[in-house]
Amino acid sequence: MAKQGKRFRAAAEKIDHERRYPMDDAIPALLAAGGPAKFDETVEIAVRLGVDPRQADQNVRGTVVLPHGTGKSVRVLVFAKGDKAKEAQDAGADHVGADDLAKKIQDEQWLDFDTAIATPDMMGVVGRLGKILGPRGLMPNPKVGTVTFDVGKAVRDVKAGKVEFRVEKAGIVHVPIGKRSFGAERLLENAHALVGSLLRAKPASAKGNYLQSMAVSTTMGPSVRIDPATGRA
Repeated sequence: MAKQGKRFRAAAEKIDHERRYPMDDAIPALLAAGGPAKFDETVEIAVRLGVDPRQADQNVRGTVVLPHGTGKSVRVLVFAKGDKAKEAQDAGADHVGADDLAKKIQDEQWLDFDTAIATPDMMGVVGRLGKILGPRGLMPNPKVGTVTFDVGKAVRDVKAGKVEFRVEKAGIVHVPIGKRSFGAERLLENAHALVGSLLRAKPASAKGNYLQSMAVSTTMGPSVRIDPATGRA
């Protein structure tokens, strides 16, 4: 097991690890506990959901546009032709193309992008890239709005801070909600937006307590446990 650094231990000592903090207290406590790192740390929330991801109707997946974005510059690739290609370019897409981009990905294993969007008529081409894009979470999917003819809006949403969430095998969702430099107020607004989206994505077949546990952490710091009931506001 890796030895914890002095900075981590000092931050951990300022947190009550037995307490479930109210959401509005947890993020300020997290920011106050950790000293400055050599980079702007990402702040992430982990939520354990009361679902069984092995059941198809409980495989929670969705998106949320964080009010203040993630603090990360997102590279967007769009598979489109004609007017839709121009629409994507005008909206700020980093890479736009069709068969040419598909060939580059297939032949060169080129993956210099963070999100892929496609118009429905391009899915015949994009579908052949499933073995490359799928395992990396880059495959366009209509369920999360990345297969659409409204490519302009899709690109702008991603650039503005739209993030995807998907429950893992253990029933946990991990989502970045911004950078330490955002400060508590903006991080809280992003956190509440995320929890709201998770609640709206609750499967009808999920029984019992849906938001089972939550925690917030920074890249290099300890986590702070959150009382799930306080994330609903």
